[in-house]
Amino acid sequence: MYTSRPGDPGIDRKYEEALIAAETRMGQVHPARVAGEDIHTRETFTVWSPIEKTLKTGVFQQCGMAETKAAILAANETYADWSHTPWEARCACINAAADRLEEEYFHLAALITLECAKTRNEALAEVGEAVALLRYHSTIIRDNDGFTRSMPADTETDRYESVMRPFGAWAVISPFNFPLVLGAGAAAAALITGNTVIMKPASATPLSMLTFCRILEDAGVPAGAANCITGSGPTFGKVISRSPGIAGLTFTGSRDAGMWLRQEFTTHQSYPKPVILELGSKNPCIVTAKADMKKAVEGVIRGAFGFSGQKCSATSRVYVEQLVFPTFAEILTDQAGRCTTGDPREQGVFMGPLIDSAAKERFDAAVASVSAAGGEILLGGRSFSGKDTHGAYFAEPTIVTGIPHDHPVMKNELFVPLVVLTMYNGIGEGIRRANDTEYGLTAGIFSEDPKEVEAFFSDIRFGVCYANRKDGATTGGWPEYQSFGGWNGSGSTGRGVGGPYYLLSYMREQAQTRLAK
Repeated sequence: MYTSRPGDPGIDRKYEEALIAAETRMGQVHPARVAGEDIHTRETFTVWSPIEKTLKTGVFQQCGMAETKAAILAANETYADWSHTPWEARCACINAAADRLEEEYFHLAALITLECAKTRNEALAEVGEAVALLRYHSTIIRDNDGFTRSMPADTETDRYESVMRPFGAWAVISPFNFPLVLGAGAAAAALITGNTVIMKPASATPLSMLTFCRILEDAGVPAGAANCITGSGPTFGKVISRSPGIAGLTFTGSRDAGMWLRQEFTTHQSYPKPVILELGSKNPCIVTAKADMKKAVEGVIRGAFGFSGQKCSATSRVYVEQLVFPTFAEILTDQAGRCTTGDPREQGVFMGPLIDSAAKERFDAAVASVSAAGGEILLGGRSFSGKDTHGAYFAEPTIVTGIPHDHPVMKNELFVPLVVLTMYNGIGEGIRRANDTEYGLTAGIFSEDPKEVEAFFSDIRFGVCYANRKDGATTGGWPEYQSFGGWNGSGSTGRGVGGPYYLLSYMREQAQTRLAK
């Protein structure tokens, strides 16, 4: 039976205690945060937990044009002092924030579970990754001596240097599925390199980033250098895309929303400014005849159905060599059918509910389109909600096969627990078909043949690639060990989060020449 990973009894106890405490504080009114002050607006919006539709996460401020402009102004007014703060002092603030995250480890994990319905192990892992990411940012700054490098000089008294400098006020827009780490990682990267930030979390999950904003202030980041506004609708995107006070932006989310924002930002700014896009994907896994079937099955299940498939790195296309296709399909279907689905607060649950009704509708439409195309549903295909689920929306782990390669389910990111199996012949064909997508975030292979693995790494056109990873065929990563960034339609910079080059995206080079008199 597939469940969340067994935990340490002490860890489980601390998490459960934090969960009880967090639930008692649900439903409170949460102000936005601008220039170190609480901001209340005339209009508010209520967020309900995806676990129970009667569990109110909180009441949040519907920030509009005025609040967004105020946050941009605060970030610009603070920029001069913060950018001139020595990099060592900025690193100290970010490390202090990492320490605070670690102190609030179980509390933050509980918030993540309640906000987006992650299981305890997924939620705990996200907090741990956020801690590691902030500390890794500091390590990279230190290892590169603040990104100042001496260049060859003509004389002993001349001084030539290459200095990486920040841009200014930076907007960070983060998604619902990793409500802490994807916003915190980008915001910390901008701050540690000398920029100031305006954070805008997803309207479905604003609480984690509001908490992080206060943690940054407590860690010594000056008021106004880190701001967090909340709200739903396109107001924030429209204001920042047209504001000359925004020097750069980071967006993590869907391809359509990201491309729209990039176009708006490019069109309405008076000169080119940096845009970091981390978008979706349609991630393939190749299973060859030389694969370890046990590892491959576990890797695909964890990659496809972890967090109910609501990850940009979720395994969604599996290419299985014809010789082993029947065996693999049979074992995968049997094992995936044992996934435990239910309340993610309960120990042992592997799949919690979907984030909202739109996800359920997307799942239902995908299943219907597979049937209409003559495809075969090997497992699952059913969604459900109602009184028995406390209003939450669930979808079964679903495996389908027999649809054309140009079918929308093969091409479009779905963010639901549905994976497609397809046969191929020969490693070359498997790689070619895996590459047949506009996306390029993550990809995996299962093979015990080193030549096949090396062929995969040589020719696959994805930014994050895994071989024989049973903990997730196309998912997973950790700062310093695996950078995380997409190619093609999945990203804009080619530099992965948590890798040695990521911080360079938040800086620009200045050549400084000092000649002797």
